[in-house]
Amino acid sequence: MDAAEIFKKVRKIEIKTRGLVNQVFAGQYHSMFKGRGMAFSEVREYQYGDDIRSIDWNVTARFNHPYVKIFDEERELTVMLLVDVSGSNQFGTRVRFKQEAMTEIAAVLAFSAIKNNDKVGVIFFSDKIEKFIPPKKGTSHILRIIRELVDFKATSRKTDISGALRYLTNVIKKRSTVFLLSDFADEGYENALKIAGNKHDLIALRVFDQREAEMPDVGLVQLSDSETGARQWIDTSDAALRYAYKVNHERRNKDISNILKRSGVDFAEVRCDMDYVPPLMKLFRKRGTRA
Repeated sequence: MDAAEIFKKVRKIEIKTRGLVNQVFAGQYHSMFKGRGMAFSEVREYQYGDDIRSIDWNVTARFNHPYVKIFDEERELTVMLLVDVSGSNQFGTRVRFKQEAMTEIAAVLAFSAIKNNDKVGVIFFSDKIEKFIPPKKGTSHILRIIRELVDFKATSRKTDISGALRYLTNVIKKRSTVFLLSDFADEGYENALKIAGNKHDLIALRVFDQREAEMPDVGLVQLSDSETGARQWIDTSDAALRYAYKVNHERRNKDISNILKRSGVDFAEVRCDMDYVPPLMKLFRKRGTRA
């Protein structure tokens, strides 16, 4: 993709996702993350009705009169996007690839964050850390992130979610809000999810394609594993094979959901050929009512 094409695509994503943020997501995002912390502001003289637990005993002793600490809601957050750039996301049978859906979702989250005056950073991962963009504020920073999302070429096609989460916990010291965008075509990441979820506010966004759930009857076809490159001829007219494929997907889907629930991680599922706004809004509203 040349520079002109990249610019055109970035601009298109910017216009679409900015519009969604301004019209739909801004209020929901604020509600979702309100009251995440309190920062000390000042002390003032005790007034009738003040909570005695807020008395500053050092200042009270100094002036021989009760003073209380005043706290303001700490609004500034750090938002980290963990984006899976492995080979399995270069797949899509209708409308868009999974990677393209992740790019738009990440852009919506990033623009929501800067509208709320939050910092945004990104970790691109496959089975290794492909790129780390430290969290910063500002529109130019978000546009850089979108350019990377649009044109990023991973050096590996495999997936290691555990490795990405371990890197996150090591490099981001301050408690942050973390969105993990992946198709979760991996195993053995439950423990890493729990550790990262204890340190950060972790939300999983699973993106999948319709054809990963059901195999169409199109006769004899050659399928290729997008992560390993292995190829195999499949007779899709075999009803038993299609049924086994569907059952395996449902089992896999249930396993992923159970892992996320056991890990205490909020999550949403997004089909890449459908509108991602409803599942995101449902997630935002759910978290907003708990805030």
